[in-house]
Amino acid sequence: MKLNYLHRLTALGLAVGMTAALAACGKSADESAASTAETAESTAESTAESASTEESAADAEYAYLADFSFSDAFDENGYLKGVTATDYVNLPDDYADITISADSGQVSDEDIDNYITSNVLSSFATDEQVTDRAAADGDTVNIDYVGRIDGVAFDGGNTNGGGADLKLGSGTYIDNFEEQIVGHTPGETFDVTVTFPEDYGNEDLNGKEAVFETTLNYIKETVTPELTDDWVKENLSKTMSLNNIDELKAFVKSTMLYDNQASDVYTALHDKVSYTDELPQIALDYYRDVLLYRIYTYAQKYGTTMDTLLSSGTLGTSYDSVDAYLADANDSIKSITQQALLMQAVAEKMGFKCDTETMNADFGHYYGTTDPSQYVTAYGENYVKMNVLQSDVMQNLIDNVKYE
Repeated sequence: MKLNYLHRLTALGLAVGMTAALAACGKSADESAASTAETAESTAESTAESASTEESAADAEYAYLADFSFSDAFDENGYLKGVTATDYVNLPDDYADITISADSGQVSDEDIDNYITSNVLSSFATDEQVTDRAAADGDTVNIDYVGRIDGVAFDGGNTNGGGADLKLGSGTYIDNFEEQIVGHTPGETFDVTVTFPEDYGNEDLNGKEAVFETTLNYIKETVTPELTDDWVKENLSKTMSLNNIDELKAFVKSTMLYDNQASDVYTALHDKVSYTDELPQIALDYYRDVLLYRIYTYAQKYGTTMDTLLSSGTLGTSYDSVDAYLADANDSIKSITQQALLMQAVAEKMGFKCDTETMNADFGHYYGTTDPSQYVTAYGENYVKMNVLQSDVMQNLIDNVKYE
């Protein structure tokens, strides 16, 4: 079975991904009243209202997460502190003798172009406000509205002039809301009449007809920059040391090849080794805390408890308690711990370490910027060193694979 190996951007972005949800709370609470799909923010806020004012047992047990650091588990060389990985991973002498499919070593020009469009140019896209045509299905529009039932405005049904973005046809808002915006022109104010579902979840709104006095402010169109040598130099030379299209394509090709090959190489390597029954507790505890930190931080942000947040389903699957969540995550924690140990065991065999000089020299090869300082500030230097070390190990393995 092919195993998932954390790719270049994913590996360093793991912590980012764990915390990004806290800042990605789509719409405001006002906007959510007209939406059939509640956002994470509105759900978390509702769980906070029902949470006990007393700290739960889980919150007390995991209060130490307030001081959690992604770098705490690693030393100045990117190794797990106090852990000799080869004590837990049995590496055969031929561990680096790996054969993978020749298809994994191929990346087409079309693949490269699509990647640049989707992952590079899109990051520099700008929004243009269009006001000279009618809104059509599929457009993203910016609207303001005031919702009323029997002529009386209700809580959560007002944008308060702040504007709300909505993609028409997305089904984000209550049934028949979006369709009534199609055909209107920016600057128009009109009524949108809808009926809340009987099971909407708010006794004051369930089954009620509401009229939203709606103003279409503008249609938002995304403009993607044209790829030219001048654009690459202007936007990517300082951060990535890329000065023209050819250099950008070469970097993207290298990244895509790495991502194509890493999982195959890791699977082949994993199949060669065995692990001791007992894994180092410091590593298991760390990767458990990486998962719990997201939950703890989210609960703190919204003034609720970890148990209440998990039971709400805001973060995905609903769990009765932190203990239930950890029981379900146990295999994942063990798997990522084994991966960390395996990559460190190979580093120990190869004699690889990642001191500060190595981190600064190699970071740009893998992570899309030659300056690791912002990541060091956010996650600590030793965490960044660990990611660079694992990338150095994997790249060395990839450089020496055989193809069939």
